[in-house]
Amino acid sequence: METFKDIRSMDVKALEAVLIENKFPKFRAKQIFDWVQKGTNEFEQMQNLPQKLRTFLASTFRLSNVQTVRQLKSEKDGTQKFLFELFDHHIIEAVYMPYKHGNSICISTQVGCRMGCSFCASTKDGLVRDVTAGEMLGQIWMVQEATSSRINNVVLMGSGEPLDNFKEVERFLELVNHERGLNIGMRHITLSTCGLVEEIDLLSQKKWQLTLAISLHAANDKLRSEMMPINKKYNLQALMNACKRYVEETGRRLTFEYALVEGVNDSATDARELSQLIKGMLCHVNLIPVNPIDEESFKPSTEKRIQQFKEVLEKSRIPTTVRREMGRDINAACGQLRKSYMDDQKS
Repeated sequence: METFKDIRSMDVKALEAVLIENKFPKFRAKQIFDWVQKGTNEFEQMQNLPQKLRTFLASTFRLSNVQTVRQLKSEKDGTQKFLFELFDHHIIEAVYMPYKHGNSICISTQVGCRMGCSFCASTKDGLVRDVTAGEMLGQIWMVQEATSSRINNVVLMGSGEPLDNFKEVERFLELVNHERGLNIGMRHITLSTCGLVEEIDLLSQKKWQLTLAISLHAANDKLRSEMMPINKKYNLQALMNACKRYVEETGRRLTFEYALVEGVNDSATDARELSQLIKGMLCHVNLIPVNPIDEESFKPSTEKRIQQFKEVLEKSRIPTTVRREMGRDINAACGQLRKSYMDDQKS
């Protein structure tokens, strides 16, 4: 059971309530918030706070909430993968990706995942627990410190299903966007989901200007249910209806993520089915050569099949790109490094 609260997850109002309850001046909340959201790892560094308050904070809250246990750097493209240990010794991962247009980070929102997608290593051991908003921020601060780089773009596409941890993700988005904190604009944030319809509707009501990425991976219910069990609860029609509502509410273009698996979902017929499913929507398709994992025999599609698939979509005037593979030499795909680390620990 957690003894210390995660102070990085708290906004100014929550801090004010704690200070008032413990008879400290309310105005100190903004000072504390500024220190916390600017990455300070020790309460003693908060020099504009009286010692009594610093002592109280140290005895009540956690400030340093993720610790690096492994850091790998790709020799091919500069991608870096981080394994982090949380206060309760659970392991999560993040990926740092340097681009010419800015530095991106892919963070984890859960320890493990319960969605059961057949091609993903994150879900093989199930869901352990949700990651707090503060622990999501902690991943960014630790990567910035380790790389001496400013993070410009955030992708919620690491271990876990972000919309299955809606409240903490909502809090994270508010904090990471805060002008007194990291101040990363919503247009620089991408949230990926396997398709939780009710939560997509909740997200649309926020009218945030982030990019919503839908992990689709199949364009008919039979195949998608085999690859992604969530489709048995929310079939493609329900998901597409939610996507259309999202576009209407937010005016934002959707991204459909499609992992191409050789001989499974990469035929011209599959491409035509996908075209029919999403034609006319304000959307973009991101084709992803699947990352092989030990537990499955899936192989990425050939370059020829990928280009043929892309051409079918483009003939239907659907904007399509092929994701550049990054960090394959360091197990940079979701859950791969964590899974291998956990297996090593067990053995």
